[in-house]
Amino acid sequence: MKIAIAGSGALGSRFGYMLHQAGNDVILIDKWKEHINNVRTKGLIVEDGEDKHVVQIPIYYPNEVRDQVDIVFMFTKSMGLGEMLEDIQPILGPHTSVISLLNGIGHEDVLKNYLPLENIFMGVTILTSGLAGPGHVAFSGAGLTEIQNFVHGEEQEKIARNIVQVMNEAGINTNYSTDVKFSIWRKACVNGAMNATCALLDCNLAEFEATAQAETVIRHIVREFVKVAKEKDTLLDEDEMVQYILESARKVGSHHPSMHQDLMQNHRPTEVDFLNGAVARMSEGFGFDAPYNRLITQLIHAKEEILSVH
Repeated sequence: MKIAIAGSGALGSRFGYMLHQAGNDVILIDKWKEHINNVRTKGLIVEDGEDKHVVQIPIYYPNEVRDQVDIVFMFTKSMGLGEMLEDIQPILGPHTSVISLLNGIGHEDVLKNYLPLENIFMGVTILTSGLAGPGHVAFSGAGLTEIQNFVHGEEQEKIARNIVQVMNEAGINTNYSTDVKFSIWRKACVNGAMNATCALLDCNLAEFEATAQAETVIRHIVREFVKVAKEKDTLLDEDEMVQYILESARKVGSHHPSMHQDLMQNHRPTEVDFLNGAVARMSEGFGFDAPYNRLITQLIHAKEEILSVH
């Protein structure tokens, strides 16, 4: 399989490495100059527990790619999705499958502007990964990935199941989903409760989960997610979500979530507008308020200003 990873940071590099090791023809695509330079000159450094590897995987800026591929995995930041899709048009053939594995909600509305609907596949992953530096990825934790075709139909389901097989052959634990929309909202709920809070508190998942305030804070955030998700025809149970988030934090407790990595470690813009910010915006459209998610969004943007993030 010819596979492109569009957005080759921590998680994209993990997927790219695993698919490459399984014998697929993989290219990485990114815009981070230092990351690209290090991968090109030193190879991609991969830490998996106590094991350390260096692999040579081609990496390109988006405007450098030309040859069409079979599959594109989208791992850009939410705010860069449209620009990336615009830049990589040369590699998108009439039968190229594009899988969105981005954090947040509402990405299908962007994808539809650049792709035929039958080429869109929505997914969600709870795999985690971190960057120890440019060109240096460190795996952490394990978890399930789910994929579903955006357009319902026998042919699209067959393609989705083939993608699932490719991923499983690479050691990426993947299921074909019959309700990926629910899973996307559930993950967004996890990220909305944990990512911004860990960034604001400058801590990892376990450190926040261990505080006396964690469950109360998480519940207030989750309650607003649940209310908005219901308006979007997705039913989440508040109590189940709170417990799911707490248990997830305990399983990968040492992990610093992506918003912490972006804001506190690398001083880059966050995806808060596609998580807590999205809930705050959507709630207004439905005629009610989401004050906790609105405040968290404002605090993250304030922190971005303090750190002069652009």
